[in-house]
Amino acid sequence: MSDEEKNQIRQLTRLQRRVLGTLMEKGFTTPDQYPMTLKGATTGCNQKSNRDPVTEYSEAEIADALEQLRTLGLVAEVFTDGGRAPRYRHYIRHKFDFTETQLAVLCELLLRGRQQPGELRTRASRMVRIDSQDHLKADLLSLQSKAFVQSDGNLERRGVEVDHTFYLPKENMTMTAKNSAADDEVAVFAPTPVAIPTRPAIAVLPQTPAAAVPTIDSALLHGLQTQLREITSHMSSLQNALDAMEQRLARIERDLGV
Repeated sequence: MSDEEKNQIRQLTRLQRRVLGTLMEKGFTTPDQYPMTLKGATTGCNQKSNRDPVTEYSEAEIADALEQLRTLGLVAEVFTDGGRAPRYRHYIRHKFDFTETQLAVLCELLLRGRQQPGELRTRASRMVRIDSQDHLKADLLSLQSKAFVQSDGNLERRGVEVDHTFYLPKENMTMTAKNSAADDEVAVFAPTPVAIPTRPAIAVLPQTPAAAVPTIDSALLHGLQTQLREITSHMSSLQNALDAMEQRLARIERDLGV
Protein backbone atom coordinates (compact mmCIF):
# COMPACT_ATOMS: atom_id res chain seq x y z
CA MET A 1 0.00 0.00 0.00
CA SER A 2 1.40 3.38 -0.98
CA ASP A 3 1.89 6.22 1.48
CA GLU A 4 -0.87 8.16 -0.27
CA GLU A 5 -3.37 5.47 0.73
CA LYS A 6 -2.32 5.48 4.37
CA ASN A 7 -3.46 7.79 7.17
CA GLN A 8 -6.86 8.30 5.54
CA ILE A 9 -9.14 7.07 8.32
CA ARG A 10 -9.92 9.95 10.70
CA GLN A 11 -13.09 8.95 12.55
CA LEU A 12 -14.20 5.83 14.41
CA THR A 13 -17.22 5.17 16.59
CA ARG A 14 -16.74 4.64 20.32
CA LEU A 15 -17.28 0.89 19.95
CA GLN A 16 -14.93 0.64 16.97
CA ARG A 17 -12.23 2.46 18.96
CA ARG A 18 -12.65 0.10 21.91
CA VAL A 19 -12.46 -3.02 19.73
CA LEU A 20 -9.48 -1.79 17.72
CA GLY A 21 -7.64 -0.67 20.86
CA THR A 22 -8.26 -4.05 22.50
CA LEU A 23 -6.89 -5.98 19.50
CA MET A 24 -3.83 -3.71 19.45
CA GLU A 25 -3.25 -4.13 23.20
CA LYS A 26 -3.55 -7.93 23.16
CA GLY A 27 -1.30 -8.16 20.11
CA PHE A 28 1.39 -6.40 22.13
CA THR A 29 0.87 -7.90 25.58
CA THR A 30 -0.48 -11.46 25.07
CA PRO A 31 0.74 -12.65 21.66
CA ASP A 32 0.05 -16.29 22.62
CA GLN A 33 -3.68 -15.46 22.76
CA TYR A 34 -3.64 -13.41 19.58
CA PRO A 35 -5.38 -13.29 17.07
CA MET A 36 -8.47 -13.14 19.27
CA THR A 37 -11.74 -15.04 19.19
CA LEU A 38 -15.02 -13.16 19.36
CA LYS A 39 -15.42 -14.22 22.99
CA GLY A 40 -11.89 -13.11 23.84
CA ALA A 41 -12.38 -9.76 22.13
CA THR A 42 -15.62 -9.20 24.04
CA THR A 43 -13.95 -10.01 27.35
CA GLY A 44 -11.03 -7.72 26.49
CA CYS A 45 -13.31 -4.83 25.57
CA ASN A 46 -15.26 -5.15 28.83
CA GLN A 47 -12.37 -5.75 31.22
CA LYS A 48 -12.26 -3.49 34.26
CA SER A 49 -8.54 -2.63 34.15
CA ASN A 50 -7.03 -0.09 31.76
CA ARG A 51 -10.45 0.88 30.38
CA ASP A 52 -12.33 4.16 30.67
CA PRO A 53 -15.25 3.93 30.71
CA VAL A 54 -15.80 0.31 31.74
CA THR A 55 -18.39 -1.22 29.39
CA GLU A 56 -20.70 -4.24 29.06
CA TYR A 57 -20.84 -4.83 25.32
CA SER A 58 -22.49 -8.02 24.07
CA GLU A 59 -20.81 -10.47 21.68
CA ALA A 60 -23.29 -9.41 18.99
CA GLU A 61 -22.24 -5.76 19.35
CA ILE A 62 -18.54 -6.69 19.20
CA ALA A 63 -19.21 -8.86 16.14
CA ASP A 64 -20.88 -5.90 14.40
CA ALA A 65 -17.94 -3.63 15.22
CA LEU A 66 -15.44 -6.23 13.98
CA GLU A 67 -17.32 -6.44 10.69
CA GLN A 68 -17.33 -2.64 10.38
CA LEU A 69 -13.57 -2.52 11.05
CA ARG A 70 -13.05 -5.33 8.54
CA THR A 71 -14.86 -3.24 5.91
CA LEU A 72 -12.49 -0.36 6.71
CA GLY A 73 -9.48 -2.64 6.28
CA LEU A 74 -8.48 -2.28 9.94
CA VAL A 75 -9.34 -5.87 10.95
CA ALA A 76 -9.08 -9.26 9.27
CA GLU A 77 -10.79 -12.55 10.09
CA VAL A 78 -8.34 -15.44 10.16
CA PHE A 79 -8.44 -19.18 10.89
CA THR A 80 -5.61 -20.82 12.80
CA ASP A 81 -4.43 -24.41 12.50
CA GLY A 82 -6.74 -26.65 14.48
CA GLY A 83 -8.98 -23.78 15.49
CA ARG A 84 -12.69 -24.03 14.78
CA ALA A 85 -13.72 -20.52 15.71
CA PRO A 86 -12.61 -17.60 13.53
CA ARG A 87 -10.13 -15.21 15.06
CA TYR A 88 -9.52 -11.52 14.49
CA ARG A 89 -6.38 -9.44 14.13
CA HIS A 90 -5.88 -5.75 13.49
CA TYR A 91 -4.25 -4.41 10.32
CA ILE A 92 -3.57 -0.91 11.59
CA ARG A 93 0.04 -1.11 10.41
CA HIS A 94 -1.29 -1.51 6.87
CA LYS A 95 -3.49 1.58 7.11
CA PHE A 96 -1.19 4.00 8.95
CA ASP A 97 2.54 4.78 8.96
CA PHE A 98 2.89 4.92 12.77
CA THR A 99 5.98 3.76 14.63
CA GLU A 100 5.64 1.02 17.25
CA THR A 101 5.83 3.60 20.03
CA GLN A 102 3.13 5.67 18.36
CA LEU A 103 0.94 2.56 18.02
CA ALA A 104 1.30 1.86 21.74
CA VAL A 105 0.51 5.51 22.58
CA LEU A 106 -2.59 5.55 20.38
CA CYS A 107 -3.68 2.19 21.80
CA GLU A 108 -3.67 3.63 25.32
CA LEU A 109 -5.52 6.76 24.21
CA LEU A 110 -8.16 4.66 22.44
CA LEU A 111 -8.71 2.57 25.57
CA ARG A 112 -8.55 5.28 28.26
CA GLY A 113 -8.99 8.66 26.56
CA ARG A 114 -7.15 11.83 27.55
CA GLN A 115 -4.25 11.64 30.00
CA GLN A 116 -1.01 13.35 30.93
CA PRO A 117 2.23 12.36 29.15
CA GLY A 118 3.71 10.90 32.33
CA GLU A 119 0.73 8.57 32.77
CA LEU A 120 0.79 7.76 29.07
CA ARG A 121 4.44 6.76 29.12
CA THR A 122 3.93 4.46 32.11
CA ARG A 123 0.95 2.70 30.54
CA ALA A 124 2.31 2.48 26.99
CA SER A 125 5.65 1.14 28.25
CA ARG A 126 4.02 -2.19 29.07
CA MET A 127 3.68 -2.67 25.30
CA VAL A 128 6.73 -0.89 23.88
CA ARG A 129 9.80 0.39 25.68
CA ILE A 130 9.89 4.20 25.86
CA ASP A 131 13.36 5.24 26.99
CA SER A 132 12.55 8.76 28.16
CA GLN A 133 9.88 11.41 28.38
CA ASP A 134 11.68 13.31 25.61
CA HIS A 135 11.32 10.33 23.29
CA LEU A 136 7.61 10.18 24.08
CA LYS A 137 7.20 13.91 23.41
CA ALA A 138 8.95 13.52 20.05
CA ASP A 139 6.45 10.84 19.03
CA LEU A 140 3.53 12.90 20.32
CA LEU A 141 4.69 15.93 18.36
CA SER A 142 4.92 13.79 15.22
CA LEU A 143 1.37 12.52 15.77
CA GLN A 144 0.22 16.08 16.44
CA SER A 145 1.72 17.25 13.15
CA LYS A 146 -0.40 14.61 11.38
CA ALA A 147 -3.49 15.60 13.43
CA PHE A 148 -3.90 12.21 15.10
CA VAL A 149 -3.17 13.57 18.59
CA GLN A 150 -4.44 16.75 20.27
CA SER A 151 -3.48 18.50 23.50
CA ASP A 152 -4.79 21.27 25.73
CA GLY A 153 -1.48 23.14 25.75
CA ASN A 154 2.22 23.01 24.97
CA LEU A 155 3.65 19.56 25.72
CA GLU A 156 6.36 21.19 27.85
CA ARG A 157 3.76 22.69 30.19
CA ARG A 158 3.05 21.08 33.54
CA GLY A 159 -0.32 19.34 33.73
CA VAL A 160 -0.92 19.26 29.97
CA GLU A 161 -3.16 16.42 28.73
CA VAL A 162 -3.20 14.69 25.33
CA ASP A 163 -5.82 12.65 23.50
CA HIS A 164 -6.43 11.01 20.13
CA THR A 165 -8.55 12.66 17.42
CA PHE A 166 -10.60 9.70 16.11
CA TYR A 167 -13.78 11.07 17.70
CA LEU A 168 -16.95 11.68 15.71
CA PRO A 169 -17.94 15.36 15.37
CA LYS A 170 -21.10 14.81 17.45
CA GLU A 171 -18.98 13.75 20.43
CA ASN A 172 -17.58 17.29 20.71
CA MET A 173 -14.23 16.11 22.09
CA THR A 174 -11.93 18.73 20.56
CA MET A 175 -9.47 19.97 23.18
CA THR A 176 -8.83 23.68 23.69
CA ALA A 177 -5.69 25.26 25.12
CA LYS A 178 -5.73 26.18 28.79
CA ASN A 179 -4.39 29.42 30.22
CA SER A 180 -0.61 29.04 29.98
CA ALA A 181 0.19 31.26 32.99
CA ALA A 182 2.57 29.58 35.42
CA ASP A 183 0.78 27.33 37.89
CA ASP A 184 -2.56 28.57 36.51
CA GLU A 185 -2.42 31.57 38.83
CA VAL A 186 -3.51 35.11 38.08
CA ALA A 187 -0.54 37.45 38.12
CA VAL A 188 -0.65 40.23 40.69
CA PHE A 189 -0.31 43.72 39.28
CA ALA A 190 0.03 46.98 41.25
CA PRO A 191 -0.90 50.25 39.58
CA THR A 192 1.82 52.79 39.03
CA PRO A 193 1.59 55.44 41.78
CA VAL A 194 0.25 58.75 40.54
CA ALA A 195 1.50 61.91 42.25
CA ILE A 196 -1.20 64.13 43.71
CA PRO A 197 -0.79 67.74 42.63
CA THR A 198 0.17 70.04 45.49
CA ARG A 199 -0.36 73.67 46.28
CA PRO A 200 1.97 75.93 48.20
CA ALA A 201 1.91 75.36 51.96
CA ILE A 202 -0.37 72.30 51.56
CA ALA A 203 1.14 68.93 52.40
CA VAL A 204 0.80 66.04 49.98
CA LEU A 205 -1.61 63.50 51.38
CA PRO A 206 -0.33 59.91 51.49
CA GLN A 207 -1.83 57.59 48.87
CA THR A 208 -3.90 54.61 49.91
CA PRO A 209 -2.27 51.48 48.46
CA ALA A 210 -4.33 49.80 45.79
CA ALA A 211 -5.72 46.41 46.73
CA ALA A 212 -3.85 43.52 45.19
CA VAL A 213 -5.69 41.23 42.80
CA PRO A 214 -6.23 37.96 44.69
CA THR A 215 -4.69 34.77 43.36
CA ILE A 216 -6.83 31.80 42.43
CA ASP A 217 -6.83 29.17 45.16
CA SER A 218 -4.97 26.16 43.72
CA ALA A 219 -7.04 23.65 45.71
CA LEU A 220 -10.27 25.16 44.38
CA LEU A 221 -8.92 25.12 40.83
CA HIS A 222 -7.88 21.48 41.17
CA GLY A 223 -11.33 20.60 42.52
CA LEU A 224 -13.05 22.29 39.58
CA GLN A 225 -10.79 20.49 37.11
CA THR A 226 -11.57 17.16 38.81
CA GLN A 227 -15.31 17.85 38.61
CA LEU A 228 -14.96 18.71 34.92
CA ARG A 229 -13.17 15.43 34.23
CA GLU A 230 -15.87 13.52 36.11
CA ILE A 231 -18.62 15.25 34.14
CA THR A 232 -16.81 14.53 30.87
CA SER A 233 -16.44 10.86 31.84
CA HIS A 234 -20.13 10.68 32.77
CA MET A 235 -21.14 12.21 29.45
CA SER A 236 -18.90 9.72 27.67
CA SER A 237 -20.63 6.85 29.49
CA LEU A 238 -24.06 8.20 28.53
CA GLN A 239 -23.00 8.55 24.90
CA ASN A 240 -21.61 5.01 25.06
CA ALA A 241 -24.98 3.69 26.27
CA LEU A 242 -26.79 5.64 23.55
CA ASP A 243 -24.52 4.21 20.85
CA ALA A 244 -25.16 0.69 22.18
CA MET A 245 -28.94 1.25 22.06
CA GLU A 246 -28.72 2.57 18.50
CA GLN A 247 -26.77 -0.49 17.41
CA ARG A 248 -29.21 -2.86 19.08
CA LEU A 249 -32.15 -1.07 17.42
CA ALA A 250 -30.44 -1.30 14.02
CA ARG A 251 -29.85 -5.02 14.54
CA ILE A 252 -33.49 -5.59 15.54
CA GLU A 253 -34.66 -3.68 12.46
CA ARG A 254 -32.44 -5.83 10.23
CA ASP A 255 -33.79 -9.01 11.82
CA LEU A 256 -37.37 -7.82 11.29
CA GLY A 257 -36.63 -6.68 7.75
CA VAL A 258 -37.71 -3.13 8.50
